[in-house]
Amino acid sequence: HAPEHHPYAADLDLFGPGSLFERINTTRTGAGEATLAAWLLSPAPPPAIRDRQLALEELKPRLEFREDLALAGDTVAAEVHPDRLRAWARAPALPFPVLLRVLAAILGAAGLASLLAWLGGATSALPFAIFGALNGSLALAVRRRVVAIVHDADRPGAELRVLAEVLARIEREPFESAPLRRLRAALDSEGVPPSAAIASLAKRLDWMELRRNQLVAPFAAVALWTTQMAMAVESWRARHGAAVSRWVDACGEIEALAAMSAYAFENPNDPFPELFEGPGRFEAEALGHPLIPTARCVFNDVRLDGELSLLVVSGSNMSGKSTLLRSIGIAAAMAQAGLPVRAARLALSPLAVGATLRIQDSLREGASRFYAEITRVRDVVALTDGEVPVLFLLDELLAGTNSHDRAAGAEAILRGLVSRGAIGLATTHDLALTKLADALAPRAANVHLEDRLEDGKMVFDYHLRPGIVTHSNAIALMRSVGLPV
Repeated sequence: HAPEHHPYAADLDLFGPGSLFERINTTRTGAGEATLAAWLLSPAPPPAIRDRQLALEELKPRLEFREDLALAGDTVAAEVHPDRLRAWARAPALPFPVLLRVLAAILGAAGLASLLAWLGGATSALPFAIFGALNGSLALAVRRRVVAIVHDADRPGAELRVLAEVLARIEREPFESAPLRRLRAALDSEGVPPSAAIASLAKRLDWMELRRNQLVAPFAAVALWTTQMAMAVESWRARHGAAVSRWVDACGEIEALAAMSAYAFENPNDPFPELFEGPGRFEAEALGHPLIPTARCVFNDVRLDGELSLLVVSGSNMSGKSTLLRSIGIAAAMAQAGLPVRAARLALSPLAVGATLRIQDSLREGASRFYAEITRVRDVVALTDGEVPVLFLLDELLAGTNSHDRAAGAEAILRGLVSRGAIGLATTHDLALTKLADALAPRAANVHLEDRLEDGKMVFDYHLRPGIVTHSNAIALMRSVGLPV
C-alpha cells in the first residue's frame, strides 16, 4: 500500500508483517483496505479527524456489527482492486437496443427448443438448422461488444460478492452520529438497496460463467446465453454504474472506521488527541509505541512547539533513539488518521511528517546510502514549502560522511528546517552535533538516552533525559559479541 518514496510509511513500519496496518486491519473488501491504508498515509484536516473520532466512539461498543463485517464473505477470496471496479462501473455502457435484446431472448429460446426437439426425435434437424443459422448470425453481429463485456466483467466478480455481503450488513445497522449517517445516506439509490443491486449483478456474472461448463456450453451457445448475459450486465451497468463509486467509497469508509473502532475498543486507555490549528505543535505525555506490549513499553514526555522546535537526541547504540522517533511519528500518523494514540495525552497541530529512519542504498538505482539519505532529507525540506507545518524525524543525520562535512551539513539542514517553522528531532552518535542545540537555544535543546553496565551486561532503561549523553557503549557491545577489541 505504501508508495515507494513516501515520506514516512516505510520509516514508521506502517505496512508489512508486524506493522500497524496489520494490527488494525479487519476489512474485507478492497475498498475498505485501501481506505484504511490511505488514511494512514495522508493526514486528514482537523474537521475530518473529529468526524472519525465521533464515528469511532459510536462503533466501539458494537462488537457484533464489527465481527459481522470482518467475517462477511469469508468463503470468497476477495480481489483488492477497488479502482478497477470503479473504472469498470464508470465506463460507458455498450448500447443494445431493446428490440435487439427481445430478439435475442426469442431466438435463444427457439434455438434451444428446436435442439431439444430434434434430439428427442419430435422434429427433423431443419428447424434447428434454421434457428442455428439465425442465432449464429446474431451472435456474430454483436460478437465484438460481447467479447469486450465478458472480458471486463470477469474481473470484479469476487469483489462484488464480498461487497454485497458487507453492504447488506451495513444497511441493517442504524447509525446515530452525523458522519455515519452521511455515509449511510450515500448508499441510497433509486429505492434499490445497493446490496440487492450488487447481488443481482453478481448473480448475472455467475450465470455468465455457465459458458465454461463443458456439458452446458453447447446448449448455451444455441440459446445465445453469453450474448444475453452480456446484455443483462450492460443493462445493469447503464442503470447502476454511476452509483457504484459512491457505494464503494461509503462502504470502504465504514469498514475502515469499524476496523479503527475495534482497535479503540481493545485499547480503552489510549485517548483521542487534542487538535489545534496554527504553528507546529506536538506535546505528548507518557508517549509509547503502540506495537510494543504495554508491560514492556517505556513512556516518555515530548514537547515541541513554537518555543522549542528541535530536540537533538544523543545516546549510545541500542539505547532507544530510533524507537523514540518511531513512537512520535506513528503517534502523529495515527492521530491524523482519527485513531486514539498510545499516550496519557497528546496535543498536536496538523503536521506533515517526514522521516529518515529506513534509508537504504540501491543497487538498481545506483545510489549509495549517503546519496539516498540526502535525497530523502531534500524531500523532507521540500515539505516545508507546503501550508502544513512539518514534523521531521532525522535518524543519525548524515552518518555516511566524514565528521567535518557531517557537522557543517547537519547544522545547515537543521537551521533551515527550524527557520521554516518545522519542528522535530535529530538523533546522533556524534557529540559534536550536540553543540548545535546550544547555538540554537532556546529554540533547540539536547536530550539523551543512556545505558549502564551491570554484571557485565548492558542495561537500557529507554527514559529520555535532558542534556548530552556522557559515554559510549560501542566497545562494550563489540566485546559482548566476541570481537577482539
